[in-house]
Amino acid sequence: MAVTDFLCGEEWRTLDERFRLSLPSEMAKAVTDDAGSTIVAKERYGCLSLWRAAEWQHRIDAGTALIRQKIQAGRMEQRWDEVQRLGRLLSTRFQTVQLANRARLLIPEGFRDFLDVPINQEVVVVGAVICVEIWNPKAWQETLRQDMPEFGPLFKELSG
Repeated sequence: MAVTDFLCGEEWRTLDERFRLSLPSEMAKAVTDDAGSTIVAKERYGCLSLWRAAEWQHRIDAGTALIRQKIQAGRMEQRWDEVQRLGRLLSTRFQTVQLANRARLLIPEGFRDFLDVPINQEVVVVGAVICVEIWNPKAWQETLRQDMPEFGPLFKELSG
């Protein structure tokens, strides 16, 4: 994502009968790379995030290369349980998608239960500065309830 991108905003959208939703055009553009690809990632239960595919893949490749080096050097043998856990999560964490008509997202099948929003119900689309998030409204409200009291100190810390 370009340094100039700073995604903010909250919009309510409805999932249609095929688990599709139309993203705000400026958000869709920000999370679609030059090849037209977007990454859908599982963030936390009730929340999916959207990223430019090329940039996401670059970060994943860099991280997995470091882990491979550690495995090959014999530095992970005492941590096989964690390596396997990471492998399981990595296997299901993200998927590359193409946005239809530039802004319509089809939520992949394995991600629908994780989002936990039935068809013809609303979701909240949120600009999270570096990505776009799609929230189950109840999970979004709970996150706001927990995080909003910390907004002032967080803003001061990051902007200071």
